Amino acid sequence: MKKNFSKLPLRKGVGVVVLNKENKIFVAKRIDNPKNFWQMPQGGVDENEDYLSAAFRELKEETSIQSVELIKEIDDMTIYELPDHLLGIIWKGRYRGQKQKWFLMKFNGKDSEINLNTAHPEFLDWKWIEINKITETVVKFKLNVYKKIQEEVKKILI
Repeated sequence: MKKNFSKLPLRKGVGVVVLNKENKIFVAKRIDNPKNFWQMPQGGVDENEDYLSAAFRELKEETSIQSVELIKEIDDMTIYELPDHLLGIIWKGRYRGQKQKWFLMKFNGKDSEINLNTAHPEFLDWKWIEINKITETVVKFKLNVYKKIQEEVKKILI
């Protein structure tokens, strides 16, 4: 009997757009999807944690980055749904996707601060890319989220 995943809730999450001094965006390649897909730091919100605290925590946990300042909280929430082949697998099968609050932050540190070899590594490589490139490198099921974030960041950078 096939499980009905459409009844699963969306996970509460955050995403972080990290800009360097040249206004390039930080992206990293996931360990569990080593194809040529790159993403911005993102993750779940813990119980009793606010979105901004979760964003700073996730950024540090995934990249070791702490030298950032908040530029703007992106107004709307974004949603992505997992593709069928990942339903029931990711997040121990408890969620069908993620509803995210995104934040734009400026990185004020040196690249040497970035360290992916964290307590629970999620990424195997990282780079800075132009804002126009973020939709070219993301997994298909997150494409609409990245298009929206790209538009929002472009408005802020103008």
